[in-house]
Amino acid sequence: MTTTILVCDTCRFSAEEKLCGDKTGGEILGDHIAAALPEGVKMRRHSCLMGCDHHCNLAIRAPGKLTYVLGAFEPTAESAAAVVEFAAKFDESETGRVPFKEWPVGVKGHFVSRMPPIEEDGWE
Repeated sequence: MTTTILVCDTCRFSAEEKLCGDKTGGEILGDHIAAALPEGVKMRRHSCLMGCDHHCNLAIRAPGKLTYVLGAFEPTAESAAAVVEFAAKFDESETGRVPFKEWPVGVKGHFVSRMPPIEEDGWE
């Protein structure tokens, strides 16, 4: 089973600014995440996750597991490290549930939604 971090590459750099130089915040966060990926976790860029009230949105998913949507990150290496650490714990989990006490501090307060596995509804 492969865990994927979907990073919105069109997300703003901050609530006030779209770009930092010639890159969006999502592009910068994606670069940091790609540089820190552990074995078993991959990253894919996706244009617009429709979380425009937040900036630097992403989703963490795997077949048969919960899907988490997170947002309002600073596009920094520290934010990326927290996301990657959570994704590694998610990957190790059978259902995608990671106990709150194991959440990295850098992801707390960034969760937007949690969705059930698609397979539970018979979708493919």
